Amino acid sequence: MTPDTTALPLAGLRVLDFAQFLAGPVAALRLSDLGAEVIKVERPQGGDLCRSMVVNDQRLGGDSLVFHTFNRGKKSVAADLKQPADLDRVRALVAGADVMIHNFRPGVMERIGLGFAEVQALNPRLVYGSVTGYGTSGPWRDKPGQDLLVQALSGIAWLNGNAADGPVPTGFAMLDVATAGHLVQGILACLVRRGITGRGGLVEVDLMSAALDMTFEQLTCFLNDDSGAAPMRHAQGNANPYQPAPYGVYRAGDGWMALAMAPLARLAELLDAPRIAAFPQDDAFARLDEIKAVVGEVLATRPVQHWLDILEPAGIWCAPVLDWPAFTRSEGFAALDPVQTIRTAEGDEARTTRCPIRIDGSTLQNPAAAPALGADTDALLTG
Repeated sequence: MTPDTTALPLAGLRVLDFAQFLAGPVAALRLSDLGAEVIKVERPQGGDLCRSMVVNDQRLGGDSLVFHTFNRGKKSVAADLKQPADLDRVRALVAGADVMIHNFRPGVMERIGLGFAEVQALNPRLVYGSVTGYGTSGPWRDKPGQDLLVQALSGIAWLNGNAADGPVPTGFAMLDVATAGHLVQGILACLVRRGITGRGGLVEVDLMSAALDMTFEQLTCFLNDDSGAAPMRHAQGNANPYQPAPYGVYRAGDGWMALAMAPLARLAELLDAPRIAAFPQDDAFARLDEIKAVVGEVLATRPVQHWLDILEPAGIWCAPVLDWPAFTRSEGFAALDPVQTIRTAEGDEARTTRCPIRIDGSTLQNPAAAPALGADTDALLTG
């Protein structure tokens, strides 16, 4: 069941999205999913750079498919912020907006005349959201704020993979998505405060802080280790350098499977592997590479489903490692009904994910693709 958009929590709010690429637009997308009117403000020549960022040569309505995935359902106005006439028209939009989001490097919006101080004077009720790579001060402030680069600098790439591997980043832009979530949380908090006090606010997030927040468990362990030693990745099955054996991913007879926390004695019993029982529970971390090697040898002797049939009924946390073809064929995937079809004004279609939030028992779906560049300029930039 899809809810009436006029009944969604953010219906009636106007959001101006000046951001490009991922973190800012994803935050604006989530506000759109929750009912807000989101207007992308783009440069007339080419618009958001992500419109031309083609992945696997996939397009929809002339723009890259990835652009549509996080700009669906929005409106677009084309304006050259370096031209006084266009800037004046955009400032008129700002004066009537509720939220504004940008991800320009520090100082850019101030030079344009749309920094927080200028906007606050123009519209004291507006909530102003800013996304940067590394914050607004310090020696890294002007570095490119790109997901892979922040994973590299933050140590995340060194947490992944087995001990013999080089750095292993994630295969998706997890920090952009996490940063978007932080921005939405801050914006919603300021909107609640505005409802009480009438005052807007400034919300600042950055990818590096998101990286630190996502690794708070591991980083806390490191910060409280007086030796200052780097976390030791496991020789095999590494999934978290601070989790003891058998925590990790293992090759079974016909595929891969994941094992989370499990008492060694119980695991030895279920796997009929007395060699595992020979290790005291106190050795689960001190001798984890030895233990994992034995667990891996045992699991490799039988198919994944054989082990799942034994371990799951016994309450051991485990799962098969699925690729996307297998995952999208699974009953668990189907039960979530996570896919929606979006359409351009010209009728081109693509399948993508829906908003992960449910409101009042309903999933949030919007069939509108991303807007054509400047499609709403005449309607919204009047005068």
